[in-house]
Amino acid sequence: MRRSWCMEYEELGWDELSERERLTLRAAVETAKQAYAPYSNFPVGAAAYLRKGDIWIGNNQENAAYPSGLCAERTLLFSLGAHNLVTEIEIVAVYASASLLPIMPCGACRQVMYEYQQRSENPWTLIFAGAADFVYRMKGVESLLPLAFVWRRS
Repeated sequence: MRRSWCMEYEELGWDELSERERLTLRAAVETAKQAYAPYSNFPVGAAAYLRKGDIWIGNNQENAAYPSGLCAERTLLFSLGAHNLVTEIEIVAVYASASLLPIMPCGACRQVMYEYQQRSENPWTLIFAGAADFVYRMKGVESLLPLAFVWRRS
């Protein structure tokens, strides 16, 4: 049996985003400026728009012992998880000025995003941006990780 997978996304100008999406993306842009990225020189910012209108932020945090660092997406989501707010997420935006194209999450971040979104009632709107004058927008994390690892006890 042969099966296929297709990633659906939109390529939009920043001005084509909704007001909520623009606010979330601007927060990601601002928090990227505060990232601690002295080794890679690749600052990344992430922001989440919550159901009640709050915006939470996270950025990458590096360390000389490379495995000790953490990506912006996981910094954001783990903070929201610690405050029991994962189910409130509506929009997640990720930004990296050093990326010529809209930045895409690494595999570990895709897995964390997948699992956290499973706890939400609705799929998140995802926005990815970089130095380009356009962004990628998609609905739901499933497109990023079509065959996600799922732990099931027998």
